[in-house]
Amino acid sequence: MTTSMNKLELGPYLEELESRLDTEVEEALEAEWRRFTMEGWPEPVFAPSRPAPNPPRRPWPDVRINQTLEDYDVMALQQFGMCSRTLAEGGGMLLMVRCNYGTGILPSLFGAELFVMEEALNTLPTTRPLSDGIPAMRRLASRGVPDLGGGLGGRVFEMAARFQEIMKCYPKISRAIHLYHPDLQGPMDVCELLWGSALFLDIMDDPVLVKEVLAVLTEAYIAFMREWERRVQPVEERVSYHWGMMHRGRVMLRDDSAMNFSPAMYEEFIRPYDQRILDAFGGGGIHFCGRGDHYIESMTASRGLYAIAMSQPHLNDMEIIFRSTVDRDVRLIGFPADAARCALEAGRDLRGLVHTADPSFRHAFARSTRKTL
Repeated sequence: MTTSMNKLELGPYLEELESRLDTEVEEALEAEWRRFTMEGWPEPVFAPSRPAPNPPRRPWPDVRINQTLEDYDVMALQQFGMCSRTLAEGGGMLLMVRCNYGTGILPSLFGAELFVMEEALNTLPTTRPLSDGIPAMRRLASRGVPDLGGGLGGRVFEMAARFQEIMKCYPKISRAIHLYHPDLQGPMDVCELLWGSALFLDIMDDPVLVKEVLAVLTEAYIAFMREWERRVQPVEERVSYHWGMMHRGRVMLRDDSAMNFSPAMYEEFIRPYDQRILDAFGGGGIHFCGRGDHYIESMTASRGLYAIAMSQPHLNDMEIIFRSTVDRDVRLIGFPADAARCALEAGRDLRGLVHTADPSFRHAFARSTRKTL
């Protein structure tokens, strides 16, 4: 790994970003997010925006993801460039950066081989499953939590230190831009990445081994996050910043693998391990892709689950989702505007607990409600 600030001339881009930041605007936006997060929003849907777009005064380079994997300053340029684009768009997403190494961070600690995508795809890497299946998983379960600095772990912590070093030099960047926790997935997602698709048969033949592996992965997640908080994130903070959004609690789990399991299997193999993590970090949010209406009631019954970041509402019975989220005071964040509109047009009360990133939605809704009052 290298750093090459002089070669990249990173400084001029950061100075340009620093000059465009209006801390009063960012603090006002963050206050709106905190109100939504802790109390709820007075309108049916939370659709924040900045007062106006703030375009860059110099063009930022197009940085490819594969370039960022081998150079800390290239990754910094790419991540701060995303903040520049957020300002240019004028929307209501908060400014933040992360150590952007993809889904393979925790699997790599256990020896999973990194799989880098083709350059043309411009997509984050993942990892290959461990090569010898069940024997490898038995060894994993017996060895316990690995060295947190192994695999991609060391790069994550070094990149975090680089972000902190950069931010110290720019007061407004330091104040307005948040460094959020890396993608550690969730215990079952990491289990699938390490085990491979054979997991979905082996879980029936050897459920005890699967649970032993999940227990170790949960311990590793907690250990990594505690080290992250020791180095980066203040433990006393009651909220987390993630994907340009805010939610209560300190972790954002991923349960993409959950759609492949029945509600009973979710209850047995996923929820208990997620719960240990939520308990360890003052709660948090969960993201899932695909269909989740078959297990959402169990998911949102978890202690300390405050937010759901779901994708693909069209694959779900959304009334089941709404009953298990907004009706239980669990927020839906990053929710598609079209799905929110459909719900409101159908007379669904979203209770000020749904966020959409489309700022035009807020103005359109304000006009429509004035007509009906």
